Amino acid sequence: MTDTNQSPRTLPDNADPVVDYTTAAAKPGMLRGEATLDIQTRQAQRLVYGRRKTEDKEHIVGLVRYGMNMKRIWNSASRDDPYADWTLLLTESALTQARDKINTLRQETETLLSSVAIGIHIDVAHSIEPVHVPLQFANAYGYMGAYLIADYDHLVRTILTARHVGLIAADSSTQDLYQTSRLVRRAFAFSSQWKFSLVTRTDIRNQTPMALKAKELMPKANLPQEVIDGTLRAKIAPEITTASPPAIDADDEDIDNSTPGETS
Repeated sequence: MTDTNQSPRTLPDNADPVVDYTTAAAKPGMLRGEATLDIQTRQAQRLVYGRRKTEDKEHIVGLVRYGMNMKRIWNSASRDDPYADWTLLLTESALTQARDKINTLRQETETLLSSVAIGIHIDVAHSIEPVHVPLQFANAYGYMGAYLIADYDHLVRTILTARHVGLIAADSSTQDLYQTSRLVRRAFAFSSQWKFSLVTRTDIRNQTPMALKAKELMPKANLPQEVIDGTLRAKIAPEITTASPPAIDADDEDIDNSTPGETS
């Protein structure tokens, strides 16, 4: 504490002069934490690492690449890119729909497991050696994708358990797992439909060459007027700043301009 009889030293942030200068001026370092996704099925693991494009196989966006894409989309949305904002909105909606469908199906399957004969209790199967995937994402969307995969992983275990004990036919279980995995891939694929262009809402309103370039890069992205006006945004979206746009990342062409696929 300082002596209140002495002339107070100018303190930052209009701090009370009774505190010492270091208490007011020192700044805590960056927050860091750890998060891990535990994967128990191969079906869910494939959705983490995705698949590269080959001559006979389409590209599938996995969680890792999705997280990298969403970092660039988030940053561009903060710099007033309406296409990035629109991608956040589409991705948020797809993630929510996928989680709702997956968890509803899981609950229905768990109800089936609990309805067996009196005296029989069936535990959902689990891996004796789950894979631990470290999560280090730059924004909330990466973690939202991880939540979706965790839900899907749980669904896979539940359905495979019900199939193993004869409560679900093999064909039905295979179809359920395929359809729900497509929902996950669809949600992740939106991140590769966005293209890095440095466009802003001002460009769109004035139809500048930058706006025309963005339209060429994303011809299928028909922006709603509410998105252009900035009145319609995702619930989880960055604050829009007027910061200078970033230099083009050497990885942007590889990461942001890839073509998503939904085949298995």
